[in-house]
Amino acid sequence: MVEEARLVKIVGAGNASSRPAALDEYSCDMSFVNPIKPDYVVKPRSAADVEKLVKLANETNTPLVPVSSGPPHFRGDTVPGIGGAVVVDLSGMKKIIRVDRKNRVAMCEPGVTFGELIPAVTRDGLRLNMPLMPRKSKSVVGSMLEREPVILPKYHWDIADPLACVEIIFGTGDMFRTGAAAGPGTIEEQWAAGGSQKEAAGPGQVSLYRIIGGAQGTMGIVTWASLRCELLPSLERPFMVGSADIEKLFNFIHWIIRLRLVNECFVLNSANLAAMMARKWPGDYQEIKDSLPPYVLLYNVAGYEYLAEERVEYQVKDVNDVAQRVGVEPAGAIGRISAIELLKAANQSSAEPYWKLRAKGGCQDIFFVTIYDKLPGLIAVMYDLADEAGYPASDMGIYLQPIVQGSNCHVEFNLFYDPSNPRDVERVKKLSEDAVEKLECQGAFFSRPYGETANLVVNRDAATVDALKRVKSIFDPNNIMNPGKLCF
Repeated sequence: MVEEARLVKIVGAGNASSRPAALDEYSCDMSFVNPIKPDYVVKPRSAADVEKLVKLANETNTPLVPVSSGPPHFRGDTVPGIGGAVVVDLSGMKKIIRVDRKNRVAMCEPGVTFGELIPAVTRDGLRLNMPLMPRKSKSVVGSMLEREPVILPKYHWDIADPLACVEIIFGTGDMFRTGAAAGPGTIEEQWAAGGSQKEAAGPGQVSLYRIIGGAQGTMGIVTWASLRCELLPSLERPFMVGSADIEKLFNFIHWIIRLRLVNECFVLNSANLAAMMARKWPGDYQEIKDSLPPYVLLYNVAGYEYLAEERVEYQVKDVNDVAQRVGVEPAGAIGRISAIELLKAANQSSAEPYWKLRAKGGCQDIFFVTIYDKLPGLIAVMYDLADEAGYPASDMGIYLQPIVQGSNCHVEFNLFYDPSNPRDVERVKKLSEDAVEKLECQGAFFSRPYGETANLVVNRDAATVDALKRVKSIFDPNNIMNPGKLCF
């Protein structure tokens, strides 16, 4: 067991705590994982602090749990999996290291949130390819490492995008830089030579970013990351399409993404869209929800510095041709929501309270990846399960996000519930467990399993578990990095 004095020596007296209130804060989250209290919480100030902490943890066999986002947490990955852990809270590492407009890349430390990075890149004429309306406290680096879906499928080339390079302290205590950042030379020398740390693959034939992504801190601790950005449009024309026919909507989506006509492109059901856009509760929420069709697609046509109006004009015409052929009708507003208003909200952090918590105070997410053809069947399965569990299907949020150039789709069911109501909690917990098992049998691919979902998903494939454990033995031989998560 590590001594507090040794932690204080590394991070400073004000950055290590064993106070019960501080430990309680990290002992649980809004997921259904079992609460476990850590022994200490430390807040490193630099990569050097992190490196020393990892080496000390190896020496004393102390579990480390990395955390970069602020509360509330939702998925159980930041709750210790075993006792005696030290939580490494990286939220104080807030340096925006570089914004490079020429190469469309930004670099920041793990404590930087979307609310902090968005204005920084905007000043340089750039924009982030970001998740849909993340919470204010969400770490940009944390989001990228978790492979959260982004709302610009046109610029989503790989499942890990927009993640580029990272600096990571592996569980061995060794510092490593991935992709183009690996060398030659220091980062500053690479900048002087025109390098931008934008290429994720490498060094050589080894793409270590694929091992780090989705690992939930079980391989090491990232101390900075670079991410690909896009140019900020000078002209935008967003549109909405409402429909009860999900197949028709995704036939339309297939073509407008394939022809590279649109930037933002995503689908929300009426419950989620109302939760995002309501300002007064509960009246405003219900009025907005009642004014909407079952599903609403938002897409955005954009022009840039040169010939912006001409570009937007011909792309809008091309999209309208596709819409006419498919049989859908784009509009500037649907019900009480305008496309401009929704586009603006989607590209910012959520106002408080976080939009997923506004309806009832709690939310359990079930998410996976699938192909368009399976969408209607999987949604039908989820509705049937909700009915069987006694969960009001009309209260369930649905978010559908085309990813990787529209080749597949992130599907997310948001189960809103009252965390102060034991019956409500138990119902949603049971529904969530049943849904994962049934949906997986129907072809849902759970590429980012957390908590109990990880046990259900990962352990079904013994060969994958064996491979993961072999990789873990290389980068974290003493199993100090977030033990108890995934299959470790």
